[in-house]
Amino acid sequence: MSSKTYLPAITAGLMAIAATTSLNIQPAQAGAQCGRASWYKLSGRTASGERNNPAALTAAHRSLPFGTRVRVENLRNGKFVVVRINDRGPFVGGRVIDVSRAAAQQLGMVSTGTAKVRVVADGVAMKGACG
Repeated sequence: MSSKTYLPAITAGLMAIAATTSLNIQPAQAGAQCGRASWYKLSGRTASGERNNPAALTAAHRSLPFGTRVRVENLRNGKFVVVRINDRGPFVGGRVIDVSRAAAQQLGMVSTGTAKVRVVADGVAMKGACG
């Protein structure tokens, strides 16, 4: 048999392997960051130009693109929320994300003001990765 006969089968096999490999990437492997989160009360507009809405599930991050959706998990109680990045910050050392009041309520951190969290953004590399 010629190599032309085997080429379609080999190509199909390689494509199947590539598809399976890319589907097995877990969000934590794609990009995770650990640190402290705080919640903030902002009046006016966010850095993206949106009017701030404390009832929305939004957050501020220093470098993630606006519109990126990230999963924020409170490492103390296991609660999590998915927020959309629409602002810049936090500007306090050791903090990795500022969340809206609504997000803080879902995380169980309104009364404490801050919490140790894991921030996971699928497909986005972040500094300060955690294990």
